[in-house]
Amino acid sequence: MGVGNQSVTRLWQTESRYLEVLHAVKSKLLTLAAGAIATWMVAAGTARPASREIYPDPTEAKADLAAGLKNAAQNHKRVIVDFGGNWCGDCQVLDIYFHNPQNRPILESNYVLVHINIGRMDENLDIAERYGIPVTLGVPALAVLSESGKILYGQRGGEFSHMGRMESSAVTKFLVQWRPPKAGCSVMVVNC
Repeated sequence: MGVGNQSVTRLWQTESRYLEVLHAVKSKLLTLAAGAIATWMVAAGTARPASREIYPDPTEAKADLAAGLKNAAQNHKRVIVDFGGNWCGDCQVLDIYFHNPQNRPILESNYVLVHINIGRMDENLDIAERYGIPVTLGVPALAVLSESGKILYGQRGGEFSHMGRMESSAVTKFLVQWRPPKAGCSVMVVNC
């Protein structure tokens, strides 16, 4: 075999090896992508089953808000107004986080949760405007009201509109931060 043939053989072997590595990398990437997509689909399916209706009919919003404020005043709690829609995956995730074992006790002992259905960004926008909540930046969008109905916090920048990428601990932090003060409790104590 001549020198030229040896060079061609080595080049062919190098190219062949390169293609094997490329194929292996491609195969690994496809496997990882398929796994990520499957995980996402399972998570989305868990967070958004078809029968999960957390937002009532949009026509009930004003009455639900009035009832929530009345309940809050009677029980010395704050009101969380959650603007969103049943079509919204991030809204579903937020509701799951609100009701998980760590957050449910904080929520139930300190807040009245009122879900306001904004339809397809075309319902109850007047309520969102009243509290300065720009739902056009994304939902879920939250407001925290005092027991007398005064706005204490209004989400202004779509902070919770990517709940699917956030941890439950972000909701815990929010609930602890905005709960009403209680005698003998520190802001840092989660279950007080």
